[in-house]
Amino acid sequence: MSEALYVGLMSGTSVDAIDAALVSIDRGATTLLATYLHPIPDPIRQDIKALSCAGPDEIERLGVLDRKLGALFAAAALELLGRADTPPGRVTAIGSHGQTIRHRPPCSAQSARESFSLQIGDPNTLSEHSGITTVADFRRRDIAAGGEGAPLASAFHAAAFARPGIRRAIVNIGGFANVSLLDGSQLRAGFDTGPGNSLLDSWIHRHLGEPYDRDGRWSAGGAVQPALLEGLLQHRFFRRTGPRSTGREAFHMDWLDGCIGEQTAVPEPQDVQATLAELTALSIARGIRSGPVAVAEVYVCGGGAHNRDLMERLARHLTGAQLESTASLGMAPDWVEAATFAWLAHQTLQGLAGNAPVVTGARGTRVLGGIYPGG
Repeated sequence: MSEALYVGLMSGTSVDAIDAALVSIDRGATTLLATYLHPIPDPIRQDIKALSCAGPDEIERLGVLDRKLGALFAAAALELLGRADTPPGRVTAIGSHGQTIRHRPPCSAQSARESFSLQIGDPNTLSEHSGITTVADFRRRDIAAGGEGAPLASAFHAAAFARPGIRRAIVNIGGFANVSLLDGSQLRAGFDTGPGNSLLDSWIHRHLGEPYDRDGRWSAGGAVQPALLEGLLQHRFFRRTGPRSTGREAFHMDWLDGCIGEQTAVPEPQDVQATLAELTALSIARGIRSGPVAVAEVYVCGGGAHNRDLMERLARHLTGAQLESTASLGMAPDWVEAATFAWLAHQTLQGLAGNAPVVTGARGTRVLGGIYPGG
């Protein structure tokens, strides 16, 4: 049998849960078989958020949290397999993205030598607790080769969604947003476009106590503030071209508060939410329109695919392009990222490249990640 089973694990900047996906990879085709959303206990969530910013005793806190997350990722994988009635012994490997604690790529670091990206969730603990070979730490080899280490999903987007003769964009709207531009079977470009849901989630949580803006109802009822939007767009990230990636280090609540403080009048909180939604949609659309491919189709994955207001704003900025979620291509939008890291684990074990230099800016293709044999 050529079919192999893999588990992909992903925890994003929202830190709300671990996405766990069981996939089969057969003759290059990746198929979702089962999915599971594993909760992250609130104390661990708070530890992650605290460690994502500079603070005291970081090495001690990181070491402890690294082990805790490794065990939690293992629990997520085993729970997924139990629900899918799949023995761990049938799984070739787990591909674990881990939890990003810091991302300082070449495009934002003072020099290439000072660039790094750090994901925790100890793969030794994960493989020991699950008994399954684990592939992890995917980003750092690309950075060592001069790349951004992100977005890594573009290579998978090309493998899963590219079709001869069709020009399309795959947009992932998670905490941050990225696009992959496909010209037939060729991946022509991929890059982060800026904030996705991260600022939207943080702002509504501050003012309404909600974890996210369901269907974009709150932003839909607000009015975009042109002066504030223009101020947000002055961020230097939006002036970058070529390979680029970003994260909470660049777009965070202190930055947003500073931009709001520069306004002549303080806008209403709901209007700020509308402006943040417009920022996300506009920056994605500008990224697509400025790319080397005039796309006819745009497919969205990630949590943003469920934000009706965000999708409507995106449609207005992408007039003339067909806009749908990746469900139309056969893969539910919530699970594309987890499937990506299952696929990357397969690439690593096969000795195949996982990065795309046209996206990350690396000096060439590289086999990504480290392999941690199962018990």
